[in-house]
Amino acid sequence: MDKLSTETQNRKRIKEVENAFRPPGEPLSKPNRILVGEGTLMKQGRKKWEQKAFFLFNDILVYGSVIMNNRWYKNQKTIPLKDIRLEDMEDGEEFKNLWLICTPRKSFYISAPTCEEKKAWMMHIELCQSSLLQEQVPEQNLTFAKCWIPDHAAQKCMRCFVTFTPIIRRHHCRKCGFVVCNKCSKDRARINHIDPKKLLRVCKICSKTCKENEISRARFDSDGLWGDAEDLSSEDE
Repeated sequence: MDKLSTETQNRKRIKEVENAFRPPGEPLSKPNRILVGEGTLMKQGRKKWEQKAFFLFNDILVYGSVIMNNRWYKNQKTIPLKDIRLEDMEDGEEFKNLWLICTPRKSFYISAPTCEEKKAWMMHIELCQSSLLQEQVPEQNLTFAKCWIPDHAAQKCMRCFVTFTPIIRRHHCRKCGFVVCNKCSKDRARINHIDPKKLLRVCKICSKTCKENEISRARFDSDGLWGDAEDLSSEDE
């Protein structure tokens, strides 16, 4: 992880990073924002591992795809540090120095070039989070998205066990992260911590769970309303 030393260097580098994204992403220059460190890491995608440029600020984590020689980037993604949970992972067969970044909208595996870099990234993220939480009230009971099972790790549907073919294609349940066939993932559900406005693909098991949760929530809301009404009527008496 490369670190900057002076405030002037910091402001200049933040502006350079902001201008390096094509098309432009979210503005990064902001009062009191500090670029703590940056570096290139491997991120596990749906189909394969991909090289990404990561930038750790004192309040956000930004990453994007490398276009050319670590000078230009695309597909800027920004994650508030208050919404991140880190999990240390054991080395895999293909990649070493792994850890898991969990957020409400998306969770994914990261691999660093060395064990020392992995420890540095995790330590600095946690230090920034600690400093941030001293200034802000943390959100309670955050729900984190499940990490998607990679396509290549599932040769069969993880619900009905039908073998995938060029016709029977792979899909992902947005709630549990399982690789499933279209027949087992026809339902859609609202998953508030991922996207409260959009109906997302879910497998048949998670669909049942979501419906049961909605019924329980509706019953609770109904009981709560009736309870409030009874309290009001007793007060009137």
